[in-house]
Amino acid sequence: MVRLKEYYLKEVVPALIKEFDYKNRMEIPRIEKIVVNMGLGEAIQNIKILDSAVEELSMIVGQRPVITKAKKSIATFKLRQGMSIGCCVTLRSERMYEFFDRLVNVALPRVRDFRGISPKSFDGRGNFSLGLKEQIIFPEIDYDKIDKVKGMNVSIITSAKTDDEARQLLKLMGLPFKN
Repeated sequence: MVRLKEYYLKEVVPALIKEFDYKNRMEIPRIEKIVVNMGLGEAIQNIKILDSAVEELSMIVGQRPVITKAKKSIATFKLRQGMSIGCCVTLRSERMYEFFDRLVNVALPRVRDFRGISPKSFDGRGNFSLGLKEQIIFPEIDYDKIDKVKGMNVSIITSAKTDDEARQLLKLMGLPFKN
């Protein structure tokens, strides 16, 4: 079993039961999935940048990403429907806990001038989104082989009904929020 999942079951679940007074074990919020998305607008001119993004994202998360395509044509961006413009991966169960552990304990402390994550990035239904400006904060990426610094979005989808429950869950799981 993954270290973070074990920690969730032994430490986080009893703390959440104590704080929110749950009657049923199924009411306790948990992380359902993590979606990592890399949107590359410059893939319109240079298709090779998409290959490197797929390679880097698969090294970071340990799973092959899906190439996302444009849904609409936008003439001002010279974008046609069906063109490849990014890559996305959905993590569940063991890989999800492994990625979350590496994100919290290894990658986020390597961000320059890091003072914590803003606790305002919840969507009202208990899901949290986080934007990373560069992929080089992950130790799997070799700095010398990077041709371009690319950002990514990390969305953490929880089973919590409110933002307060989800905030407390993620805080207990180790996500460093600003005070």
